[in-house]
Amino acid sequence: MKTSADPVRDYLSAVEREASALPADRRQELLGDLAEHIEVTRAEHPDAAIGEVLAKLGDPRTIAATALAEAGDGTVGTAARSGAGAPARRGKVHPLIPLLMVTLSMPFMMVFPDHPGQLLGVLFRITGAVLLCTSVHWTAVQKTTGVLLAAVLPSVIIGTWNLSSGGPEAGTPALLSNLAMLALMAGTAAWLWRVRRA
Repeated sequence: MKTSADPVRDYLSAVEREASALPADRRQELLGDLAEHIEVTRAEHPDAAIGEVLAKLGDPRTIAATALAEAGDGTVGTAARSGAGAPARRGKVHPLIPLLMVTLSMPFMMVFPDHPGQLLGVLFRITGAVLLCTSVHWTAVQKTTGVLLAAVLPSVIIGTWNLSSGGPEAGTPALLSNLAMLALMAGTAAWLWRVRRA
């Protein structure tokens, strides 16, 4: 890659050239994901040289080849979306699995309110959130929104409720609170399902 005044633009142009066989919308999505990743990395590491940031992303040919393979079978994750050195098997998990794990953690905790049941519900929610974050079916913004609405916010609200009332209470207020959180989680999962990538 030749040196110029804008190495990021040159890098993205090289990826675009190498990925010219991709459909235009997928290619633009790939370039958008790369640009977003570069921007976030530069914000998190302002002292890092741009060449170092681009080198960590990987060779444009490799990124394009991985994206083309993903477009061919729909199962291989791209290095661009997940960062350099990411395993090619990312994205093999069906998009319904993280959504079900995050959403069903709440009814599981309601049905089994004892300590082991609560722990398993929390593990379901965390595992679902991790699978959501590592999936190739959503953009970074969609993943962040999904995790905040379906995992973090309900956990914070329920934790605050339990701490302020001295522990989980039985009765109508607790049930209504739990049902409201379940509705939020189910609504978020439905939205994520609707906006997922094919």
